[in-house]
Amino acid sequence: MRIVSLLPSATEIVYLLGLGDHLVGVSHECDHPAQARDKPRIIRPAFATASLTSGQIDRRVRDFTERGEGIYQIDPDALRAAAPDLVLTQELCDVCAAPYQDVLAAVAALPKRPAVLSLTPQSFGDVLKDIERVGEATGRIREAQAAVAALEKRTAAVAGRAARAQRRPRVVCLEWLEPVMAAGHWVPEIVGLAGGTEPIGLAGAPSRRVSWEQVRSAAPEILILMPCGFDVERVMEEMHLLTSRPGWQTLPAVATGRVFAANGHAYYSRSGPRLVDGLEVLARLIHPELFPEPVPPDVAMIVH
Repeated sequence: MRIVSLLPSATEIVYLLGLGDHLVGVSHECDHPAQARDKPRIIRPAFATASLTSGQIDRRVRDFTERGEGIYQIDPDALRAAAPDLVLTQELCDVCAAPYQDVLAAVAALPKRPAVLSLTPQSFGDVLKDIERVGEATGRIREAQAAVAALEKRTAAVAGRAARAQRRPRVVCLEWLEPVMAAGHWVPEIVGLAGGTEPIGLAGAPSRRVSWEQVRSAAPEILILMPCGFDVERVMEEMHLLTSRPGWQTLPAVATGRVFAANGHAYYSRSGPRLVDGLEVLARLIHPELFPEPVPPDVAMIVH
């Protein structure tokens, strides 16, 4: 089977199921595992983001959206050369991947039309179901079920230990810094599994823009910065966007030194198997008394 994955999380699922050799095309953001970086690129971004600030990226995205243009472009020649039997895509967010309708149009133009599987998880449980859906579509259902069982076992281990905590602190997770956006979908859910309470993020709903006053009013005891597409280093470069805001120093999380920059790009934004890694890291940040294992600095670190 020849598989094209237009979504980084789907690419990770493909490798999880032992199908890496069947992967014949990926998106420009498919960078894990490392072997995925050598696969042909089927999608390219409309503009580069490496030199742009959070605010500049947001404005560029809104400009493209208001003009009715996609911020990702499918290379029809690369897709035709890949000759896929299966295309993995999504309908969850046009900012995260190529719009679903664009994918359908590109597929319709191929000489041989492949199957298209769209992944649209809203919750942590949906992510696990999507692993099984990819397994069914690729003839690897047993491998998928085994992988899901292993992920569920790790999740239950975290939740069981976190349940012994004496209290559940308020944990605010921000998915963007300018404008400020509260993380949604599965993030509030995994905060709960890790023994915390997310006061402004909406479980099962898209990430949403919030005012700085909402963040201040939530009085976070722990503040975790996990911008979509940013690693720890990139978050640290943009910390001034928050530290310069009124009332920053009075936030409980700042006063107690419990502000963390996290690798949202790898562990929280993607609806793939590494969400469980992200859950295990959250537990260490929220309840170090119960989870004393060290956190690698490229995964999360304290903001001083």
